[in-house]
Amino acid sequence: MPRVIIDNREIDVPAGATLLDAARQLGIDVPALCYREGYRANTTCMACVVKVVGRDEGTKARRHEGKDANAGRSDEEKWRHRGKFVPSCATLAEDGMRVESETEEVHAVRRAALDLLLSDHAGECRAPCQHACPLGTDIPRMMRAVADERLDDAIAIVRDADPLPATLSRVAVAFSERACRRGRVDEPASISLMRRYVADADLASPAAHLPEKKPGSGRRVAIVGSGPAALSAAYFLQRDGYACTLIDSAEQAGGELRAFPVEELQPSVLDAEIALIGKLGARFDLSASIEVGRVEALMREYDAVLLTLPGLRDLAAHRLDDHAIVAREADGNLFGAANAVKPRSQVLLAVADGKAAAVCIDQFLRGEAVKLPPKLHSVHASRPLPDELAAMVADANAAPRVATPCACEASLSNEQACQEAGRCLHCDCHKFADCTLRKYAEMYGVSTSQYRGDRRHLQRRTDHPDVVFEPGKCILCGLCLQIAERAGEPIGLALEGRGFDTRVSVPFNEALGKALRTSAAECVAVCPTGAIAWKREVGEGRRDGGT
Repeated sequence: MPRVIIDNREIDVPAGATLLDAARQLGIDVPALCYREGYRANTTCMACVVKVVGRDEGTKARRHEGKDANAGRSDEEKWRHRGKFVPSCATLAEDGMRVESETEEVHAVRRAALDLLLSDHAGECRAPCQHACPLGTDIPRMMRAVADERLDDAIAIVRDADPLPATLSRVAVAFSERACRRGRVDEPASISLMRRYVADADLASPAAHLPEKKPGSGRRVAIVGSGPAALSAAYFLQRDGYACTLIDSAEQAGGELRAFPVEELQPSVLDAEIALIGKLGARFDLSASIEVGRVEALMREYDAVLLTLPGLRDLAAHRLDDHAIVAREADGNLFGAANAVKPRSQVLLAVADGKAAAVCIDQFLRGEAVKLPPKLHSVHASRPLPDELAAMVADANAAPRVATPCACEASLSNEQACQEAGRCLHCDCHKFADCTLRKYAEMYGVSTSQYRGDRRHLQRRTDHPDVVFEPGKCILCGLCLQIAERAGEPIGLALEGRGFDTRVSVPFNEALGKALRTSAAECVAVCPTGAIAWKREVGEGRRDGGT
């Protein structure tokens, strides 16, 4: 068995193993995008490079199953890789090899490879509507769930990000709709109305959705106030296993949400969503006296205290960022958000502040540095060209936008909701959670603008019943070609063009459904970028076995 040394750590590997195999045995996460175990190495991405720096002269010659693997080879042949960067997925481990993997020099080379891949990546991690939503709601996934009449999935998606969807869909500014690309063609999708449809159906059901809670931590948080920021913080903190008490001088929880006229927000809708937060375990101490002395007592009684009321603004100190989350460093466990720090005229922004405050308090109670979480790495495609946008619209429902009923009326029928959901252009990546390229781009701090040039066209092939193929996201890893060949697909896939214009295509201009009749599931599983992805996500109506 050859013995190699990677970053001064020795490992014995089987004969025929690669340096990538050796690194993985040591638990080193090398970014291999174009390679999967059991497939041929293609060495197209060059993100898995390592540096062979020399030979361990103290290592004795080793033999593989009684035969010297290096027999008959000169020293020059044995160590042709010395001092070179090599693709670890295709370089055999040789006895005595000294290799560097986790050094800044190697990382810089990997980063350059990832930069180049992203410079030619025509796709987006998240849709513009999701980026514009202060709560980060996964709107395209919600739309797909509604279109498939899977309301349980739709409400789970919405309430994962939004604690008050029925309320906010009636009174909040529709930031997401302003960003909807469909609006450049006719009218944007009725995103707020779709949230309202989903949330209202949930509240009308026998058992409204409650998110899964983590085990109780035994830690308690006092939240001063009961408005949108306070309710939001309580929702997410309860979900994370903390016991919350909301303390307010008002007789009813809701804060400024109670000020909306009944024709915009019926009290019964707000009451129902507040009741759900109570079912999560939050307690409400209303008609309570609140002054500075009470806050100081709460700081001694509770593990953390969050202020959300404007009258206590003088207690806030160190600002973290524009979310208006503060932590008073001298006191340690005192936090402020929303109106306790900065006036919020939009209730949706106050809810976002409460969500961010919950993240900060969770970090504090787990003994971590208090800071807002980094934004998920996300690639942004430039503004679609008219022909690209026209192609996206051609794949969607051509029906006009559904008229928005007033807040006091029933939202939509099931038929209307499915019709409106079908108008969504699905600008997001269907493999966002499992995209290997995004994972390593985030890990290595890759800039999507390092190399600028003409990008590939945004394209989407939907002529397969189960999967969607976006050529602009393909990094030519070749894995799908191998899979189709192994599966014995009569048509399969092929490479066309030369040089920078090389692309994966279906021979003879046949439909994708004919090219991947039985192997679509395996292609989706191994695709490193989501170029081939399910039209419907796992657990959301698609077939794991393909057609």
